[in-house]
Amino acid sequence: MYGTAWKEDRTEELTRLALDSGFSGIDTANQRKHYVEAAVGDAVAAALAGGRPRSGLFLQTKFTFEGGQDQRLPYDPAAPVAVQVEQSFASSLAHLHTDYLDSYVLHGPTSRVGLKPADREAWRAMEALARAGKTRLLGVSNVSLEQLRALVEFAEVKPAFVQNRCFARNGWDRAVREFAGAHDCVYQGFSLLTANRQELAAPAVTRLVRETGRSLAEIVFRFALQIGILPLTGTTRVEHMLLDLGCEDFELEPKNQALLESIAR
Repeated sequence: MYGTAWKEDRTEELTRLALDSGFSGIDTANQRKHYVEAAVGDAVAAALAGGRPRSGLFLQTKFTFEGGQDQRLPYDPAAPVAVQVEQSFASSLAHLHTDYLDSYVLHGPTSRVGLKPADREAWRAMEALARAGKTRLLGVSNVSLEQLRALVEFAEVKPAFVQNRCFARNGWDRAVREFAGAHDCVYQGFSLLTANRQELAAPAVTRLVRETGRSLAEIVFRFALQIGILPLTGTTRVEHMLLDLGCEDFELEPKNQALLESIAR
């Protein structure tokens, strides 16, 4: 998936480039602090006008609580949480020039520990959107294993995705990945490169790049796919977009997969 965070005035341009390069999955959020969702929508509208079918795109955006926003809120902060979800969702549909979403994600619980009443209220409102056919799937991001376990127990519409920043030092978020996999929940990993610069600079990884003739990004994203991670990339260079997509046309040998799995140890 192509991630659109932190692109600001280049958001539309880069999203267009990603779509033209072959990406079909786009990840954004109705959080003006870090995303320009409306600019993502302008790129999507151009792709649709150019003949790309809506069914050929996977559009994912997020509901973000007030604590993760700046002053440019997509909802009335005085409204109940369920209403905030509805208002943010309606705004996202307008931004993205669509009448449904493929995935709607809770952009992190209100606290780092457990699920609070506001988290549960937001999820119930998201479930109502899913039942109404306005979003095909639901997800959650920036969660611990404890929080994901609590959400799966609470949810009537189970999360289809969990999206976390993925660190090699904790086994590429192994505990969360394994729990997600056991509950038919796809793990989306972001910051696979930027969060692991030290580990990926190891001599063994440098040798692997040299021996395979593949870029570091291709190797890391191929590794991610092989261990069950759907990788997000937010590269701003078209040549890197094409390289990132190239991770789908080769496989790492078991010994090299094991090397990357254990690199932080």
